[in-house]
Amino acid sequence: MISKIQAYFENHAFGVCSYIGDKLGMKSSRIRMYFIYLSFFTAGSPVILYFILAFLIEHKEYFKPTWLRKERKSVWDLN
Repeated sequence: MISKIQAYFENHAFGVCSYIGDKLGMKSSRIRMYFIYLSFFTAGSPVILYFILAFLIEHKEYFKPTWLRKERKSVWDLN
């Protein structure tokens, strides 16, 4: 039952902890625990950080420099 709940949240959540875990080479469960512990000690401020990171990860293509962006060849090329 717990594995189903965990799989649901990993598939439908923002994926911030797994993204950070992939970049740092750590387990995402450990990073989740850090977020939980920090939110207890700092009265929930990591939750705000989590949502900011979720926004940045979701829109990371718009924050890249122009020379790293994949340029479209025409208006009809939506890939």
